[in-house]
Amino acid sequence: MSGFSRTVTVTTHVNSTLRIGTRGSPLALYQANSVAALLRDRTGMLCEIVVIKTSGDRLGEAPLSEVGGKRLFVKEIEDALLAGDVDLAVHSSKDMPALLPDGLAIAGVLPREDPRDALVLPAGHDFEEDLDRVRATLGAAPRIGTSSVRRIAQLASFTSAGQFLPVRGNLDTRLRKLDSGDYDALVLAAAGLRRLERDKRISALLPVDLCVPAPGQGIIAIEIRENDHRASDMIKAIDDANAATALKAERAVVDRLGGGCQMPIGAFAHAINQDTLSITSIVVSTDGGRSVRATVHGSTAAPEQLGRQAADELLAKGAESILIDARHALRPRAPSAAESHQS
Repeated sequence: MSGFSRTVTVTTHVNSTLRIGTRGSPLALYQANSVAALLRDRTGMLCEIVVIKTSGDRLGEAPLSEVGGKRLFVKEIEDALLAGDVDLAVHSSKDMPALLPDGLAIAGVLPREDPRDALVLPAGHDFEEDLDRVRATLGAAPRIGTSSVRRIAQLASFTSAGQFLPVRGNLDTRLRKLDSGDYDALVLAAAGLRRLERDKRISALLPVDLCVPAPGQGIIAIEIRENDHRASDMIKAIDDANAATALKAERAVVDRLGGGCQMPIGAFAHAINQDTLSITSIVVSTDGGRSVRATVHGSTAAPEQLGRQAADELLAKGAESILIDARHALRPRAPSAAESHQS
């Protein structure tokens, strides 16, 4: 989708435009411009990109698990949507909580990019399909940068003596930190690397059986006010049915489990054929010592039902006790006065 990275014409004629709320990171702007370009090409509608700074942006380097997790990256944008300051919001769907605020809905999604996680080594390392060779390159006790509890928990067995260190900032900032020696490797979403044309930095792709992706990973979601029929009708022209079906199933898993921000839950759904959907899901303890996994199949016509079925299987295997312990371990702290006043 590299063709959607071009700048979109902005006009002040509000009646003839849709205002898109987004974060200001390079990836967020790529996603917003992708939606705007598709809307222009398929409907003739022009869009205005409105950059909104979120709590997650203001809290900078603070680990997500300490300050509240996913909702930090959408709250202010959703508030602007509810207030009518923007007409739609564009998000990485993995950043969205399972329950949306009253009055908001996901109206459509773009085609899914690679949903897998990627291992990124310092500059100079080529892509390697053999994970054992990558493990050997990392050594016995690598410093791996990731702020995701889900990734840390699942990769604990990949490198039992490895040290997982938090890393924040946009993609280029993280890569600079890696290349300057702060880390021996990073774990990042392959989708973001590909969208920002950094796919050559992928040293290895992590298979789903090793690291189940975050629900919604690789999917760009478009959120609107539920009663905004104008925006809804426009977005129907760019909605991708396959990605939408997968996202509904994956979000249903999290909803059923009562999963909140930064919980160690993975879910990945994909169509086996036109009629059959498969979903693999996992709940893992924060130290990686306990996990339960489920893979179920069902109708593509009932993705939410399949997601709930997967969650019920996880619960039957003991997911609830793992999640209770995880919520206790990951209880967010209140931001400090200094953090609250960062601009």
